Amino acid sequence: MSRATVASGSFVFVAAKPGGGRKLGMRAARSERALAETLRRDRMVLLRTWRLPEWLGASKELSLKDHAQLNEQLAQLLSRGVPLVEALEVTASVVSAANRDRVDRMREAVASGASFAEACGRVGSFDDVTIAVYRAAERTGDLAGAAKQLSRDARRRVRLLEKAKSLMIYPAIVLIVTLVAAAALLTVVVPMIGKALLEANIEMPGYSKLVITIGSTLRENWMISLTVVAVLIVGLFLARVSIRAAGLRLMRRLPVTRSLVLTQEQARFFSVMAAMTRSAIPLADALGVANAAIGHPTLRRELGELRQRLIEGGVFRTLVNKAESLPLATRKLLVAADQAGDLETAFEALAEDMADAVDRSTERVLAALEPGLIIFMFLIIGSLIMAIFMPMLSLMNQVG
Repeated sequence: MSRATVASGSFVFVAAKPGGGRKLGMRAARSERALAETLRRDRMVLLRTWRLPEWLGASKELSLKDHAQLNEQLAQLLSRGVPLVEALEVTASVVSAANRDRVDRMREAVASGASFAEACGRVGSFDDVTIAVYRAAERTGDLAGAAKQLSRDARRRVRLLEKAKSLMIYPAIVLIVTLVAAAALLTVVVPMIGKALLEANIEMPGYSKLVITIGSTLRENWMISLTVVAVLIVGLFLARVSIRAAGLRLMRRLPVTRSLVLTQEQARFFSVMAAMTRSAIPLADALGVANAAIGHPTLRRELGELRQRLIEGGVFRTLVNKAESLPLATRKLLVAADQAGDLETAFEALAEDMADAVDRSTERVLAALEPGLIIFMFLIIGSLIMAIFMPMLSLMNQVG
């Protein structure tokens, strides 16, 4: 087995820092020797290491930001005539420290005679779209142009991902704050006031009695309550993939988010198509790879049928009009671009337009979510407050 194909592992290490002192950290590396070499580039000296089990110390995957930086650096160096092996040596310095060993293994594979696409496949962390673009670019001799296109695609995807995170973070924060405040009211305030009301023999509605009973039970059995909460948190963590998929399916159906999800999928599709067509990949092959990169069932089905009919001898400008998931203006633009023989420019322009549309849609969705979240918070916390406020009104009436 060659050095390029040796699997990397994760190490906990202690290293001496250049200014004095020691650093404790964890990094992925092929071996202790490779780890020491990586730390030496950061002006640190390896003192001691502990190799972690594979299931515990899985190496960190290349993030979208690392993909963008890697391709951007490759495009700059290769376009200026720097050999690929030397370009990869420089590129290792711009990715995150946890992934430098992966880029070093790519460089070693290329130096030993492997193509760049093969090297990317060996180290992992590169999807089929990226590898297919690299492979086609190496055949056409335009690896620098392909890397530049992939860098733009990665930057665009980072922007879309940040928008998606901002869309989810705000509701999540409101939900967490609401649940924490409700738990504090239910287990601290409600039992305390409820006990005083019971001692005063105040007549209470059934809802108030139920809330006070639940709060007192949770407070008296706090250990069991915490255990149940911990089990629920672990269960949610283990089922996070299924929960994420269910949430995405729900967003595809909700009127508020349905168009946003479809626009985001279209932006991803056109980004991939722009990268594929730039590398002179046949349109049918590009459609096959790009269709696998999207998850919207209707859009994926229509584009799959378009590709199949294109393979059977159909004309793209005729078939694209049947993909009704795409906006009418988008279909007309693609028809005109196909007639002019400039689909690459059209795909790139549509990817930018769709990304801008995602920005605008995200702002509208957030604006629509704010009042709904406020109402949700009021219903949860307000119902608990009313449960103890109504008996207190009765008490004040009796005193009056």
